[in-house]
Amino acid sequence: SVPFLVRLFPSVLTKFVFLNFLAFPFFADFRRPELLVNNTINLHLTTEPGVTVGIWHTVPGSRGAEARGKDQRWYEEALADAHPVIIYLHGNGGTR
Repeated sequence: SVPFLVRLFPSVLTKFVFLNFLAFPFFADFRRPELLVNNTINLHLTTEPGVTVGIWHTVPGSRGAEARGKDQRWYEEALADAHPVIIYLHGNGGTR
């Protein structure tokens, strides 16, 4: 019966393969990453009209003391300075 259900409802297979409807750790607020990860802020980038990508900007521990208590503007300026930026793409399943 499972192959028959997958044939009728292919989106069900996608849900169970990627499990993108689950958020782990449970009850975590991923819109406030500073509660989960030190020196991190939640930002949104508009890549093209109608497409917005949510990102977390995390500064390294060596700049942690400098980042403490700073607002979004400081993090945006930190992206534009001479320090290298590492982009981590987690894939299409799960959450940031």
